[in-house]
Amino acid sequence: MMRIDKMISNSGHGSRSEIKKYLKYGNVKVNGEVVKAATTKVDIEKDLVELFRERIIYKKNIYLIMNKPAGVVSATKDNSYETVIDLLDDFYKSFNPFPVGRLDIDTEGLLLITNDGKFSYNLLSPKKHVPKTYYALIDAPIDENDVSEFKKGLNINDEYITKPAILDIINSGENESEIHVTIEEGKYHQVKRMFKSSGKHVTYLKRIKMANLELDENLKNGEYREISEEEMELLNK
Repeated sequence: MMRIDKMISNSGHGSRSEIKKYLKYGNVKVNGEVVKAATTKVDIEKDLVELFRERIIYKKNIYLIMNKPAGVVSATKDNSYETVIDLLDDFYKSFNPFPVGRLDIDTEGLLLITNDGKFSYNLLSPKKHVPKTYYALIDAPIDENDVSEFKKGLNINDEYITKPAILDIINSGENESEIHVTIEEGKYHQVKRMFKSSGKHVTYLKRIKMANLELDENLKNGEYREISEEEMELLNK
C-alpha cells in the first residue's frame, strides 16, 4: 500500500504539491471514485488510479540509454554547459535522474541514466570490474607494441598504473588510426591519458559498449530511450 500522492508523483506526473492540487480539484479517481485526500492509501498492483481520466502506471525507477553528443556534460546541473539531464523530457526529469558515471564533454556515445542508486553502484564499483569499450581515432600509427603496453597497464603521469586494457587495431595509418579499447576503470580522461603516455593523442572518442550492452546505433546524437528487459539482463550479467 502507498499514499496516493506519492504513487502518482513517483509515476512521473508532477511533484507532491502539484498532485495535492489535482486531488483537491477532483482530478483523481481510484476505482472510479473521486479521491481528494493525499493520505489515501492505494494498492499499486490492484487499484485503478486515474489522473484526468488517464490510468496511472506506477513506476519507481527509470533506466535510459542515451547516445551522448559532444558539447554536453555528464551531470545533473551545470552553470556553463547543457547537461545530459537537460536533454530529457519533463516526464523523465520528474524522477530526479542522474548519469551512471560520466563521459568527457567532447566524448560521445553510450551513457546510462537512472534514478536507481544500487543499479548505478553495481556498474561503477571498482570491485565489479565492469568493462567499457570505446571507438577512437588516434593521430599516429598504432602497432603491436601499443597493444602489448595496454595489456600490461600504463603510467598515466600521476604515479598510477592502469589495470590491463584490451587494445584492438581496426586500421593503422601514418597520420590517423582507428582502434577499439576496452578498460575496466573510469579514471579522469583515462583513455586519452593512456595514449598520451606514449606520445599519441585521441582526436575522437565514442563509448560503444558497457558491460554486455552495446550502443543502439539507431539512436542519433542526443537521443535516448528506455532500456528493454533484454538489455537489463545483459547489464545484470
